[in-house]
Amino acid sequence: MLTPEEQKEIEEEIAHYPERRAACIDALRVVQKHRGWVSDEAVADIAAFLGTTPDEVDSVATFYNLIHRRPVGRHVIRVCDSVSCWIVGYEQIRDHLRQRLQVEFGQTTADGRFTLLPIVCLGACDRAPAMMIDDDLYGNLTPEGLDTILDRYE
Repeated sequence: MLTPEEQKEIEEEIAHYPERRAACIDALRVVQKHRGWVSDEAVADIAAFLGTTPDEVDSVATFYNLIHRRPVGRHVIRVCDSVSCWIVGYEQIRDHLRQRLQVEFGQTTADGRFTLLPIVCLGACDRAPAMMIDDDLYGNLTPEGLDTILDRYE
């Protein structure tokens, strides 16, 4: 069941659209903000609230790579694997993160601190290689600088 706070925030987003179901992405983002991820039950609740089907909400949720359909760590690291990042050092960044965190892409660290995910493009080609941690964008990455960045996140 959507909480009263979630319902209120979704209603505020619905006001910007000509029909309720058009606020699907916003509703998913609201639920994820409150819960950290979007469960199957939440998909069904959002669908009922918007007047659409769970399948339609799920198709939107699984299309957008910023919506999490499984639990994630306290911080989500998205490593850009676009061609620009590959050319200037993506592999070293990827390898350093996997070694430091002791996880592969799609996994969460044992302490629940980080989830490591690839992302097709962060739109930061001028600062490649790049990654995001939560909403923070980092560019011109080097393996040596990664540890300093990771230490900022508890």
